[in-house]
Amino acid sequence: MVTPPSLPDRLVLYDGECGMCDGLVQWTLAHDPTGRFRFAALQGATADALRVRFPEMPRGIDTVVYLEGGKLFFRSAAAFAIAAHLPAPWSWFRAFGLLPRVLTDLGYRLVARVRFRVWGKLDACRVPTLAERARFFP
Repeated sequence: MVTPPSLPDRLVLYDGECGMCDGLVQWTLAHDPTGRFRFAALQGATADALRVRFPEMPRGIDTVVYLEGGKLFFRSAAAFAIAAHLPAPWSWFRAFGLLPRVLTDLGYRLVARVRFRVWGKLDACRVPTLAERARFFP
């Protein structure tokens, strides 16, 4: 098992085979002008190492995981925490975090359940630019 040399402060773990997840990663790259976020697939070595360090981290790939300041966020809480660091108007999405988590996670789980039927699975990912490569962990 590979241990990442050092973890970034803001790490987004996503399903590397999901078309929707890939689209959201590409969207976040485009809307993160200061390069705050780093990314790793849930199927990769970085996620495996984090599961050892954080046993509460889900084993499945249907849950986006966000690591910030040594704290993990899952599902809708991860989406709201990520949105908080995006420029307006995108940061306003975090206001939905005021809703009961049971409701926001229900919505998250419904989308996660149909994501492959709607957005499909990826056969190949877009090759990141040289500048973007440093933002991706194995």
